[in-house]
Amino acid sequence: MATAVLTAVLPVQAKKILAGSNEHFADVNGQHVFYSVHGTGKPLILLHGGIDPDCFGSNLAELAKRRQVIAVHLQGHGRTPDSDRPLRCETMGDDVAALIGHLNVGKADVMGYSLGADVALQTAIRHPDAVDRLVLVSATMKQDGFYPEVVTTFKQLETNAATLGAGVKASPLGRTYPGVDWTRLFSKIGDMTKRPFDWSADVAKLQARTLLVFADADAIRPEHMVEFWKALGGGQRDAGQDGSLRPANALAILPNTTHYTLPVEPMLPEVVERFFA
Repeated sequence: MATAVLTAVLPVQAKKILAGSNEHFADVNGQHVFYSVHGTGKPLILLHGGIDPDCFGSNLAELAKRRQVIAVHLQGHGRTPDSDRPLRCETMGDDVAALIGHLNVGKADVMGYSLGADVALQTAIRHPDAVDRLVLVSATMKQDGFYPEVVTTFKQLETNAATLGAGVKASPLGRTYPGVDWTRLFSKIGDMTKRPFDWSADVAKLQARTLLVFADADAIRPEHMVEFWKALGGGQRDAGQDGSLRPANALAILPNTTHYTLPVEPMLPEVVERFFA
């Protein structure tokens, strides 16, 4: 869950918000949620990874060439203030569903990366009437889907929150979002990610047509990628010569990528748009 928090121990570079974006706040589900709107067309709710709300870089603009992208800052991230509520993917998924209702757009497509992918997944699980199609970029449905060293890092986040928070505060990302309490954010993410979870039974019942996207050198074990894919009905049989027996859902593993390069990978918008088409 929320593997993008690992970027906090790497050099963090803030990306500029797309020029000309329409910036808004919505008071939904007891939260004061920031979102920005880019482009026109069918709405795509875009959910960032842990720590960095601008993690998609120029890919946000690429996605906005063909549709209306609504980029949300999750609880305690970027310009959405934190609250006394713990960080949980389930409650942040409720926030996203409430925002979709607030925007009165009917069913929306939802795309998330890492922490945002887990939130997107919970949005679709808990609020199927709010989600049309779902794109999960580097997501897991179980805690043991990560490599053991990643899980170990999660368990150390609370202990290391002050050091990690100070590092990000002094970085370009920290200067872009001076209102974030980075130590508090790391501590709350650590409290969330240390908790075992298993959403596989819910994944098997998903109603939204879903695309899974992984890096070929991801923080997620390849065995778990296949397990996730099979839970969605994939990998069961040959699709047939005409492809008519292929599953409704889709899987992509992007070459020469890692968990940390995946959101800015130039291939990502192309793969996503092909799924939507």
